[in-house]
Amino acid sequence: MSTTDDANVTFLTQEAYDRLSKELAELIANRPAMAQEINDRREEGDLKENGGYHAAREEQGKQEGRIVQLQSLLRTAKVGEAPVSDGVAGPGMFVTVRFDGDDEEESFLIGSREEADTAGVEVYSSASPLGQALTGKREGETAEYETPNGKTMKVTLVDAKPFAG
Repeated sequence: MSTTDDANVTFLTQEAYDRLSKELAELIANRPAMAQEINDRREEGDLKENGGYHAAREEQGKQEGRIVQLQSLLRTAKVGEAPVSDGVAGPGMFVTVRFDGDDEEESFLIGSREEADTAGVEVYSSASPLGQALTGKREGETAEYETPNGKTMKVTLVDAKPFAG
């Protein structure tokens, strides 16, 4: 369900793996149509002032970048549950935390952005400062992490359970 930084492995649910595989197949299947679009726009005339041509080339670049990203992700992905234990925060765990100075608890999944589309809950990456700080912590333990603006935050792990989807 998430990335483990040390092994460069992304844990994905079967649903997320299937969705990403389908997206990859559609992007690859669209390559001839994209090439035709570029050729059609090229024939419209002066390339320096041809907005349609430049837009088509930019879209092709985005699609090719996504193809490379998906191929890499799916090549290293493990389908199934991340190796986690009840009560210990980490990839694939749905955690409840309390931030220092805040009475309310917040819950979210420590997972990957690929899971965010299908999880139906807030997802924080295990590579984020908060995700890294919480990973390996047991219920009741406190972690510190630095926010993007340089502020140090404290957070206490209240609960950690495997995410069921």
